[in-house]
Amino acid sequence: MSDKSNEEPEEEFSVERIIDKRVVRGKTEYYLKWKGYPEEENTWEPVENLDCDELIDEFERQRAEKEQAKKKAEPTPPVKKKQEKTKAPPVKEEPPKTKKRKTDDEDEKPEEKKEEKKKKSISSTPKEMKIKKDEDKVKGFDRGLDAEKIIGATDSSGELMFLMKWKGIDEADLVSAKTANVRCPQIVIKFYEERLTWHIPSNENDAE
Repeated sequence: MSDKSNEEPEEEFSVERIIDKRVVRGKTEYYLKWKGYPEEENTWEPVENLDCDELIDEFERQRAEKEQAKKKAEPTPPVKKKQEKTKAPPVKEEPPKTKKRKTDDEDEKPEEKKEEKKKKSISSTPKEMKIKKDEDKVKGFDRGLDAEKIIGATDSSGELMFLMKWKGIDEADLVSAKTANVRCPQIVIKFYEERLTWHIPSNENDAE
């Protein structure tokens, strides 16, 4: 007689539903409820061993909806707004007002002021000021200049005067002939020599 070995067929388990999900060492696992078995037989199985894509998709969809609903249900904490203290605007201190005292000039009448201005303008005309300047100006040898030559002579003032040209400047001054004879006699002699005309008498014997 030969012994016959009885081979028992492998029992197939079907997933009824997915209850939970976790990640262990980077691997995703699902907590499964097996069809035909009590809750005590529920087990964690890696996703690689499962062949129930529809149940996994349904579980993930429901889980996402629950998370969104949970976020909406959570009340947002009220934001406390800081109350800014209103600062009062700075008060500008006005300087004390002082009354201006009238001076003696302000007390004078406008007519008196006009008369004073008129007097000033009459007493100091530009022509008179120019004459005063010319009188105060140092002339002749008093300026410390050296005489160069005599340009001309005049006696319109009742005294013989020479128009003297000075070295180093283009201006000429009238100086007294007496002063010129003392200060620069050679220039005076040269001036006369240039203007003298010598008359030589003719010899009557030569004419005959």
